[in-house]
Amino acid sequence: MSEYVKFIKDKLDKSADVKYREIHIGCGIVHVVFIDDLCDSKFISEYIVSPITINRNFIFSMDNIKLQVLEANSVGDIKDFNSALMHLMSGDVLIILEGSNEVIYCEAKGFNKRSITTPLTETVIKGPREGFNESFSDNVSLIRRKIKNPDLKLENFTLGKKSNTIVVMMYIENVAQTDLVERIRNKLKDMQLEFILDINYIEEQFKEKGTFFDTIGYSEKPDIVASKILEGRVAIIVDGTPFVITMPYFFIENFQMADDYYINKHYSNAARILREVSFLVSLLLPGLYIAITTYHFSLIPSVFVFRLAVSRAGVPFPTVIEIYLMMFFFQILREAGVRLPQPVGQAMSIVGALILGDAAVGAGLTSQISIIVVALSSICSFLVPKLYPVISIWSPLIILFGSLLGLPGFYIIMLTFVAHVASLESVGYSYLYPMGTTKKFKFRDVLFRGNLKDISKNIGEDESNEKDKA
Repeated sequence: MSEYVKFIKDKLDKSADVKYREIHIGCGIVHVVFIDDLCDSKFISEYIVSPITINRNFIFSMDNIKLQVLEANSVGDIKDFNSALMHLMSGDVLIILEGSNEVIYCEAKGFNKRSITTPLTETVIKGPREGFNESFSDNVSLIRRKIKNPDLKLENFTLGKKSNTIVVMMYIENVAQTDLVERIRNKLKDMQLEFILDINYIEEQFKEKGTFFDTIGYSEKPDIVASKILEGRVAIIVDGTPFVITMPYFFIENFQMADDYYINKHYSNAARILREVSFLVSLLLPGLYIAITTYHFSLIPSVFVFRLAVSRAGVPFPTVIEIYLMMFFFQILREAGVRLPQPVGQAMSIVGALILGDAAVGAGLTSQISIIVVALSSICSFLVPKLYPVISIWSPLIILFGSLLGLPGFYIIMLTFVAHVASLESVGYSYLYPMGTTKKFKFRDVLFRGNLKDISKNIGEDESNEKDKA
């Protein structure tokens, strides 16, 4: 028995899906080893086993098999035992010649996978509807179709001591900053992880610690990732997850949506302003309402003060308790809507919010104005879904400071919030780019979307044009 076959049988002795096929030829025995769940059995029969069987009397060496017998497209040499095991568990077929130390592999992957469908998390009115799936080869091909550039580089890493997960780093040479690529490459090489099952295992290693902001971007759409790569960013694809990481990632990108570049520029800018205003409303409105109604009645019109007093008549709790209570109810409804099956979850969250709000007012637990404030804040937060975790934590803090100190407390926590955001970085770049930094980056779409021809210009081209003019 070949040493390689013995090694594989020892390592995978209790794996029923590992198949061993022996083919007798003129000079001995050829062992064909593969994992049934990961390979295409029909492909193996037609392009590997059948050619060897037909030419069994003309096979004299492994080079003879590789160059003249096999009809598979991808064939390579195996260097050691661990490499053989890795190729086997990746869906390749091992071909071992009895009595020889040479081993080759043929790519014959054929495992089940989800087809390329419309992404659920990033729907668009107009634009491409393709979304990544869990196969890294499909994800790479989707990006390759968008960027037909020979400078597009792919670097493979195998991370996770136990999972041996394939991680691919993609960037365009001479467009992505060299120090950025080097920083990410070194970080990936130095990662000591037992296993990797999702992009978050990689993402957490690059994220800023102690913040609820996503300082690393991610997307489920190939066109978004392709545009980021063309801007000079680095993308990371992890086998087994339909999301792709992009770095660096800036705060202003939370307000940019996929179809901003496929619809009318002016409408896109109007929608973007609406998202920015909605973020401020969802973050600040409850705290500002508490601060003013608790300490600064003189700032409220007298007619509205009278209506406020009437609506709060019979409510046993202070205003701050009302707001916290209703926010807690809305958080429960939202979480239930997310966790339940989609058709049931949507109906439950909408109907539950209506019934709960009406019942809370009828029972005297809260006032109608408090319901409006919390509902408006919650609805506005849905316009910027990537900032929802930030809103859900910082908004209660702003309410707390507003309830304790009034408007001075509101201003203090707001300055703290701004200082916190300004202190964040994304792989060496200021999170508030282009504010507060002198670093250059090919990122032209900041507050408002300009003409696409201007957004797509290369910084290097601009600099060379300036030199030519000079």
